[in-house]
Amino acid sequence: MVNRLDIEQPGALLQYLRETGRVEASETPVLTALKGGVSNRTVLVERANGQAWVIKQALPKLRVAEDWFSDPGRIHREALGLIWLDRLAPPGTIPPFVFEDCQHHLLAMQAVPQPHENWKTRLLAGGLERAHVIQFGQLLGTVHRRAREHQDELASLFANRTFFETLRLEPYYRFCAARNLEAAGFLSRLITETLATRLTLVHGDFSPKNILMHQDRLVLLDHEVIHFGDPAFDLGFSLTHLLSKAHHVPPHQAAFLQAARDYWQTYRQAAGEIARLAGLEARAVCHTLACLLARVDGRSPLEYLSGAERTRQRAIVLSLIAQPPASLPDLFRAFEMKLKE
Repeated sequence: MVNRLDIEQPGALLQYLRETGRVEASETPVLTALKGGVSNRTVLVERANGQAWVIKQALPKLRVAEDWFSDPGRIHREALGLIWLDRLAPPGTIPPFVFEDCQHHLLAMQAVPQPHENWKTRLLAGGLERAHVIQFGQLLGTVHRRAREHQDELASLFANRTFFETLRLEPYYRFCAARNLEAAGFLSRLITETLATRLTLVHGDFSPKNILMHQDRLVLLDHEVIHFGDPAFDLGFSLTHLLSKAHHVPPHQAAFLQAARDYWQTYRQAAGEIARLAGLEARAVCHTLACLLARVDGRSPLEYLSGAERTRQRAIVLSLIAQPPASLPDLFRAFEMKLKE
């Protein structure tokens, strides 16, 4: 067996699949490296029998401009998340788990059938549809609600938040605080509050980039920072993408702002009691502001924002964090007004 497997090397991956009995010794599947991710090697495996898998292998150093390291063992947290999310999420929204390998830090899942399209790509092209926004809110709200119902089991299974800290809190909030001293106190308090809150399963990477659209249904990918924590982070992280696109695509600004409102209302209905917990909406406001700033000045800035847009988004956030809006609708209105100034 290969000692240091790199699944992006087709010969090495084929040898591995044959030696481990994942495919027949005489079988030669089609192997295609997939692009776009910064934290994993990802390869599509298409077999002659019609089966198709996506194999992911975690990288110890992420593919971004700044130095960013994380234990590749996080792939096994993703495998556990994949298994549980398939039970919790609406049917058809999570690719089924196939296998994992602890030695080589990889997992395999069933590939989303073709044709499919990345939702982020469609949104940036102006392809915003309310039905998809509603699905987005229902998906997150359902996971949060149903995980809360299984909290006795999930709180211990997903108690470790190391990967959330190394892949979210440090590169997004702490790194951003070092670049924006006027926001350091706000971000420090938010980190402390986030680490003190354990309410339900938190995906930690809930964004259009991690959504594929197949037959008009949203399918969620990339679960490596999943943990039991504060659902307000998922809300802020995801709303940041809708608001940043409202900023970036002026002809569709009003539509993206309305999408943020529809998303929050749909989430509230799907999440049930989670959405009514004291302080959740206020924390979601703070996480939205923090993520809006982090996607400008963190280790992983939004690549589609221009230099001028990053400057403007930073200024908007810094003008709001001293006295954050009281509710998410208030935040949406304030953000819209700032964009029009």
